[in-house]
Amino acid sequence: MIAKKLIIAVVALGLTVLGAGPGLAKKPYVIGVSINVTGPASGMSAPAKDALDIYFKNVNARGGINGHPVKLIFEDNAARPSRAAAHARKFVTQEKVALMVNASLSSTFRPMIQVARRYKVPLYYAGAVCPTAVYPPQAAKYQFCSTWFGETYDSAYALSVIKGLAKGKKVKLALVAMNIPVSRREVLAAARIAKKMGFEVVEVQAVPPPTRDYTPFVTRIKLKGANFVYVWAPWVTVIKTLTGLRKLGWKGYVVNGAHLPGEADMLRLKDPKWYVFVGNSFFIENLAVHRQIKALAKKYSHVYPVTHLAEGWVSAMVLHAILKKTGWPATPQKVMAAMNKLKVNTRGLRGGPIVWTRTNHYRTFNYYKLYKWNPVKKKIVILKPWRAVPIKR
Repeated sequence: MIAKKLIIAVVALGLTVLGAGPGLAKKPYVIGVSINVTGPASGMSAPAKDALDIYFKNVNARGGINGHPVKLIFEDNAARPSRAAAHARKFVTQEKVALMVNASLSSTFRPMIQVARRYKVPLYYAGAVCPTAVYPPQAAKYQFCSTWFGETYDSAYALSVIKGLAKGKKVKLALVAMNIPVSRREVLAAARIAKKMGFEVVEVQAVPPPTRDYTPFVTRIKLKGANFVYVWAPWVTVIKTLTGLRKLGWKGYVVNGAHLPGEADMLRLKDPKWYVFVGNSFFIENLAVHRQIKALAKKYSHVYPVTHLAEGWVSAMVLHAILKKTGWPATPQKVMAAMNKLKVNTRGLRGGPIVWTRTNHYRTFNYYKLYKWNPVKKKIVILKPWRAVPIKR
């Protein structure tokens, strides 16, 4: 059903591009998007399709960018590397895209990177975890990323939160990853940081993506005597770890970064010992940008809840800024030039702007905010405001 809706959305966007009146009867900017809509952990990436679709339908209805519409070609890679490879080849050889987008698991990165390098077409990770290749001071030439997650930086922030919660008591820490490259790597980095901070790491797990029953994994955590759990993994692993531990009667703290379903799940589970740090502000804050997303989502069709759209919206704003700066006509070379010197106002969705330079295709600062469920107030509250962390390597 979701795949069918995806196809319908692509057709609808194409009609918007080609039939929106004389003002848009011009050649479009063509962007190829390989996205995980139906594969494992699709809830982390698929909502980006909704956000991009809604955002650029509105842009095209208002005259496009530099007088030209934006045509997004969505392809579902189902988190399969072979599909992502086929999409990338199609984008550059048949569709002649100015830019490729990946919104999927890290297992799909390599084949798209190979095509980007071969054909000299920039690859933008939007909703996908940023690979370290985009970090300074030697950012990979054709790779760029705006997704808020940051390897090593996330764990350093999370473990500082745990240190504060422990209030001097001994931390017995369990670390949980999904068994995919980027997640495993980050959890191992967290283990190194934790040991330097004097924490006892009692368990390190990498749960296979197809796992349905987390009972054996959470049971080991409880038996090892962990009082804190840090999860850095796709959302399915976060939720199954948290709920599995609670079913066993475990009373400790869980800390993790918020993915797209984070706000809705915090409201649903109402867990007072669940601490969630974010890179995108929750809709409970009702900022002007949140209200705009809600209004446009109401105007245009979408599959996922509005609260799942923040990351995709940031990606859309970045794409808009790239194309506006690129001008017309858009070639991969001109797009690359625009991306190598870019500053994007995130309008409160992030704690500050996204800034790219020739040597930094990630950003100059990461911004973190901490939320928790307050059982007295019966709502999600901001426990710590935005903290700016400089990106240095």
